[in-house]
Amino acid sequence: MAKSVHQLHMEAMVVDTHCDTPLRIDEEHADLGKRSDEGHNDFIRMKEGGLDLSFYAIFTRTRLTPDQATVQAVRLIGETKDMIAANRDKVELAYSVRHAREIKKSGRGAIMLGMENGAPIQNDIALLNEFYRMGVRYVTLCHSAHNQLCDSCAPKEAKWHGLSPFGKKVVEQMNRLGMIVDVSHLSDESFYDCLKYSKAPIVATHSCCRAMCKHPRNMTDKMIKDLAKAGGVIQINFYPAFLSDAYGTDAYFDAADRYDAAMKAYWRSGKKGKKEIAEFKRMTQYIKKNFPSPSYKLLVDHIEHVINLVGIDYVGLGSDYDGIEMPPIGMEDVSKFEVITKELRHRGYSDDEIKKVLGENFLRAFSQVEDLAMTI
Repeated sequence: MAKSVHQLHMEAMVVDTHCDTPLRIDEEHADLGKRSDEGHNDFIRMKEGGLDLSFYAIFTRTRLTPDQATVQAVRLIGETKDMIAANRDKVELAYSVRHAREIKKSGRGAIMLGMENGAPIQNDIALLNEFYRMGVRYVTLCHSAHNQLCDSCAPKEAKWHGLSPFGKKVVEQMNRLGMIVDVSHLSDESFYDCLKYSKAPIVATHSCCRAMCKHPRNMTDKMIKDLAKAGGVIQINFYPAFLSDAYGTDAYFDAADRYDAAMKAYWRSGKKGKKEIAEFKRMTQYIKKNFPSPSYKLLVDHIEHVINLVGIDYVGLGSDYDGIEMPPIGMEDVSKFEVITKELRHRGYSDDEIKKVLGENFLRAFSQVEDLAMTI
């Protein structure tokens, strides 16, 4: 008798490689040990969604000075570890693929750390080594601006035309440590430099397909093919603006910025300011009315595009939860991951193929990164 969708989902190792929840801990004082309808992620909803491993992004904004970025990263790591320690019955910080699997067997969720924007490393390999010791297991080399490591996809003019000389040294050391090189947010030239200089598979932890949505954050078919040839994985992002050209407009990004500002003001008021509450409600309704989110099926379309392009072994899930405004309909928060399992089953994929998409593809690439570090 075939497994039910729920049985399959709970048996699988479900992995989300990018979640911006540490910012909610820091800026909104979110208590992840309690179920909430605010934000996209807490430890209760993680359990409800059968999410076994979530990478929490240690994100630093590009406007920070190098010293400010380093301090911010250390603070976010500390606050995240404190939150995990206060909820040992629900989650545990994982340091390896094997450790994450052991945590799943214990009935708890595994949290890993990824650094989004390599600015906190500054120009010091010792800082990279220290962040690894703190638990950081991937680095998204840049964000929405060029930095000391490489060029971003956002600016029109290149600075390094790929990796900087120091960026090449960082990639080399990440291979030695067993750290994943994350190419989301990178320029196309930077992506190809990472392919050239990394001896281990590289990963796009939260990106989509440019053939389906022309945003420069997304990967071309050629990039996806070359990534797969090197053993890497693209983890599909849930952000509407990366899923469909209909959302990649100035009007949408302006509305998203105003929504984000209203939300932050609402939180700063302690959820009590009447003006802040009114503006947050107004912007929420404005976004829903003028930019209704796409269906979760479009998200699965991106997954299927990669499968049709390079096969089943090179795609997974990188939600960008708590870093995006409105996720696809049906994927409102981390409690909804089983929806993807159900849709993949509906489209005719086998149980083993579905398990690969849900997490095994990424864990295979990550294990190769870990194994290479032991041989260097």
